[in-house]
Amino acid sequence: QRCTLSWAGAMGISRDSQHKRRLTGGKKPHHHKKRKHEMGRQMAMTKIGPKRIHPVRCRGGNMKFRGIRIDTGNISWGSEVCTRKTRILDVVYNASNNELVRTKTLVKGAIIQVDATPFRQWYESHYGTTVGKKRKDKTGEEAEPAAPVKRSNSVQKKVLARQPEKVIDPNINSQFDTGRLLASISSRPGQCGRCDGYILEGKELEFYVKKMARKKK
Repeated sequence: QRCTLSWAGAMGISRDSQHKRRLTGGKKPHHHKKRKHEMGRQMAMTKIGPKRIHPVRCRGGNMKFRGIRIDTGNISWGSEVCTRKTRILDVVYNASNNELVRTKTLVKGAIIQVDATPFRQWYESHYGTTVGKKRKDKTGEEAEPAAPVKRSNSVQKKVLARQPEKVIDPNINSQFDTGRLLASISSRPGQCGRCDGYILEGKELEFYVKKMARKKK
């Protein structure tokens, strides 16, 4: 029994297909033991929290950066060609596993909520108009509009010239009211130690909003 336990403890994670059956169902012959190049490692299971990255030395001297905890990322707003570093607030959907949503695990393809403030500030300075509905103060009444920012004549001309391009998706506009935007992670936090992504827009945004509404029911 002692030998069995020690043997089980020494077993590693392997990514080989040696142990799998053929397409026809026949067993493959075991002609060699496990190899270094077939080795796997434990999942990173990256969580939301103060930045913590572990460097991992890999085959060939290459390095991977295992994201243990990450709380910020570079998020791109594709239609406006704007990228900003912003806070990651929550994980709201994952097509592969609901457990990854419950445990708030950051993986590629996960749908997250990010802080909308950097994008709001950029939009308002770029187009010279507010985004979302009228803001309310703590009492619930409409807050007084902020004093107009003084701009030079050349900057005013630039802002005026941008007005025809000022078309924003109604679904994104409504998200600015909550202060949170839905985004998809496009990097691999467990491999590169970064959590970058893009804001959901158009048909893709509609698709995920429907999926999340269906789950709530």
